[in-house]
Amino acid sequence: MVKRPRGAIIGIGELQPERYSEGKTTLSLIAESVQLALQDAAITKDEIDGLLVGPQVGETPQHVPATVSEYLGISPAMSNTVDLGGATGAGMIWRAAAAIEAGMCETVVCVLANKNERDSAPRSPNRNPIREFDVPFGASGANTSYALLKRQHMEQYGSQQEDFARIAYWSRKNALKNPKAIFYNKPVELEDISHSPIISDPLHLLEIVMPCAGGAAVIVTSEEKAKKAAKQPVFLRGAGEKITHRAVSQAPALDQLPFQYSIPQSLRQANISAEELDLFSLYDCYTSVVAVQLESIGLCEQGKFGDFIRKHSFSHDGDYPLNTHGGQLGFGQADLAGGMSHVIEAVVQLRGEAGERQIPNAKHALVTGNGATLSETTSLVLGGELS
Repeated sequence: MVKRPRGAIIGIGELQPERYSEGKTTLSLIAESVQLALQDAAITKDEIDGLLVGPQVGETPQHVPATVSEYLGISPAMSNTVDLGGATGAGMIWRAAAAIEAGMCETVVCVLANKNERDSAPRSPNRNPIREFDVPFGASGANTSYALLKRQHMEQYGSQQEDFARIAYWSRKNALKNPKAIFYNKPVELEDISHSPIISDPLHLLEIVMPCAGGAAVIVTSEEKAKKAAKQPVFLRGAGEKITHRAVSQAPALDQLPFQYSIPQSLRQANISAEELDLFSLYDCYTSVVAVQLESIGLCEQGKFGDFIRKHSFSHDGDYPLNTHGGQLGFGQADLAGGMSHVIEAVVQLRGEAGERQIPNAKHALVTGNGATLSETTSLVLGGELS
């Protein structure tokens, strides 16, 4: 018998079609539809931990799930934008069942909506919170948003500029052992980072990734098929995902960021502790992103990453190998492929193919990803052997 995803529909909600959606937005139509389905199912939105949505909300495509999650006031542990044209509605149903069977969530809301305005002249797309509450006040790009988070950490916990600079320093130092890194032959000192130009106060130039061209691909197969692979397979041992907001003005407190859910979730699924990890392959578009992850992993107390990073070594032969390929800060960020570099470095290390930067006897790696402004997070635990 062919295995199939298992799930059941427990609620439906449908708006009466109308020729024009006078004054309404796609987001508001989504919210109305979800509310009707919740009422039909007799459950609350707090019971929703999965979200599948179409791409029509007028947001950049990669941020649609975060925008809708924020608007609905939910924090799903799994989300996706689904776009299959006329097959999207049906396609969402099995994806929801598959995600439930995979253990990523328990109750998924699948929702599609679209406005239709009488005035077809070009105009600003759908209104949403980030365009109303962030962009008009200057938070219109990643640099500004991540600078605000770094400033908050410094003011709330007393962390210092040098603490953040040490993260970039180790990335650039590790990149010197990776011939593929864009900064392979370009060493920097700690002072170079702290004295580099301010881009968005308090972020310095060398604390920010340098965009570049590139690409990456990974082939994933079943465990059974992987046993016959030509090279040592790397197994997915655990996974976690969390989305909390889109606009930085709506971000949760620093001790409730989504990494604090997704990372422990991946470790629990893998049934290992943080101390058993051999590699920390952490998403690092900015130094502040690594700082909050070190705290989310539990390697140090909340707000104390500065003390931690001063006391340890983060090279391949150190006590906490971190982004041994240089991370995106040292390797380069090829747009979305930049995040894939963390996955590939974990595979290289677990196969024992890292050459000069090889971690001795590496068995487990933590890999993370981050989208929007510390809002969409994914964590993976990869292992070279099945448990």
